[in-house]
Amino acid sequence: QAQLKESGGGLVQPGGSLRLSCVASGFTLDAYGIGWFRQVPGKAREGVSCISSSDGSIEYADSVKGRFTISKDNAKNTMYLQMNNLKPEDTAVYYCGLDLAGKCSSYDYWGQGTKVTVSS
Repeated sequence: QAQLKESGGGLVQPGGSLRLSCVASGFTLDAYGIGWFRQVPGKAREGVSCISSSDGSIEYADSVKGRFTISKDNAKNTMYLQMNNLKPEDTAVYYCGLDLAGKCSSYDYWGQGTKVTVSS
């Protein structure tokens, strides 16, 4: 059974940093597209960043460029989202996702989410 499990969320002050982790089980992360998304109540899920396994490209939403960094550790089968200079508008539940096609387009598996709150 393929599963994704996020961790690392919490409460942080504006300007602070957090690192989210997403551990994969039941499959090898390196073979697929992986991405981070976020969602606030009443709004659609928003793509934050992704890594395509088909061409190795990395994408970021304009709102997080220069502040967030996506990465993965194949040996640990884990992906990360380093979030720096956090802003109140980054407050959301963050999810990791897996695209079996290896791209950053249609996600087949999701984690349960980890909540990030940016507030003073």
